Amino acid sequence: MRFLAVPCLLLATVAPVAAETVKLKPLVEARLREEHVEQDGLPQDSDAVTVRVRSGVEATSGRWSALAEAQGNLAIVGDYYNGVEGSATIRPLIGDPESIGLYRAQIQYRAPGATITAGRQRIMLEDERFVGGAAIRNNGQTFDAVRAQIEPLKGVKADVTYVWNVWTVWGIDGAGARPRSIGGNTVFATLGVATPVGTVTGYSYLLDLDEAALQGFRLSSQTYGARLVGSHAFGRAKLAWQGSYARQSDYARNPNRFSADYWIADVALDLNGPRVGAGYEVLGADDGRALTSFQTPLSAIFKFQGWADKFTTTPPDGIRDAYASAGWGWKTVGRWSGVSLQAVYHRFDSDRLVRRYGDEIDLLAAGKLGRTLASLRYADYRAKGFGADTKKLWLQFDWVL
Repeated sequence: MRFLAVPCLLLATVAPVAAETVKLKPLVEARLREEHVEQDGLPQDSDAVTVRVRSGVEATSGRWSALAEAQGNLAIVGDYYNGVEGSATIRPLIGDPESIGLYRAQIQYRAPGATITAGRQRIMLEDERFVGGAAIRNNGQTFDAVRAQIEPLKGVKADVTYVWNVWTVWGIDGAGARPRSIGGNTVFATLGVATPVGTVTGYSYLLDLDEAALQGFRLSSQTYGARLVGSHAFGRAKLAWQGSYARQSDYARNPNRFSADYWIADVALDLNGPRVGAGYEVLGADDGRALTSFQTPLSAIFKFQGWADKFTTTPPDGIRDAYASAGWGWKTVGRWSGVSLQAVYHRFDSDRLVRRYGDEIDLLAAGKLGRTLASLRYADYRAKGFGADTKKLWLQFDWVL
């Protein structure tokens, strides 16, 4: 009911503009994916062929808009452990349980220098390291929230969100430590300022995750930090950089008492075709107790620390990720556009006690044909002292109207 209250109130506010022209836009997208996972120590591999469909409509009138979008995920081949059904001792995890339900339902007001959005919505802040949409998973992640994006001056942007519910990737059958949704009183706030060396953003994330089954409230935390991201063109080449530092500690009903640091330094060079990059990311540890290391439970976790998903929860001793990438991009290849090849290498170590975790190689080939984006992705994690050897292969087609 709390989710419905704000949109309904705003809908009443929209009534006076009903006489204006209303433009309707259909929202339709589909995904077909085959995912195969092999993991040492488990007797069977996982194979999932899934179809995800989202459909809805967006209505726009003047500065106001409203949209509603449903989604459904169907497993055509379901020989996998999906996180809510099956056994983790038989097959490796592929986090795409079958589900159907409401994905987004929001009302938005746009004016010069300000955008207000209320209802169930996607939220992707900065690079999604702390707050993201979990786009790789078929059910996605959305937020019941009120969000204000304000630009009071040129080059200055403020973004403040209050969240009372998080809808997870575990779908309608999610329960226990993998719940369907997570209530609470969570606040995201960022303030960005453009400078000659890039955009400097200060941020705070106050996570009050109100679920005892979700690690006994131990994922509630307060995080404060700053980030610099910038780029510079040299003829047809482009150099990009980012750096960030944050400090995280316990918050709300978290019974742990801890503090841990986060930092990242990253550079990338695009030579108008060839691309190379390197970086070093640290999610620090406190004293080695479980869930006293730096955690990012609402992030787009797949984008970071390798595609094999071995570090979705930061180990008690933290993690240091040294990585390097190389690739090539083409604007067009025949009828294809946006064609790219990429290879990434990761070396994982602990932050505390200096232990080796493992190494990972990730490979990606992608291109767009008309409205369809095709991608072939591979991940190979070699365990040295954490987890088990794991190989993953994805073949995916995304179509958007």
